[in-house]
Amino acid sequence: MPNIKSAKKRVLITKKNNVSNNNVKSTMRTAIKKLEKAIANKEKDVKTLFDDANAKIDKCLKANIIKDNTAARYKSRLSKMVNNNK
Repeated sequence: MPNIKSAKKRVLITKKNNVSNNNVKSTMRTAIKKLEKAIANKEKDVKTLFDDANAKIDKCLKANIIKDNTAARYKSRLSKMVNNNK
């Protein structure tokens, strides 16, 4: 446990940010899984789910939760799945 006052504050802020980041990342993963499930079941709302998943990936990227290449990889894989499903 840190002794310096500012270090103690940073510990609290880091804990709060971790909770927030995990929630955002979880929503991104859920959106990706919903899209994959819709593609597997050949549902009609794939385009909407694809747009939602891309938005969630962009949100994670903007908040520096995931790196640039990770976001690009997710988007590329999802777009391939959507395009091969047609």
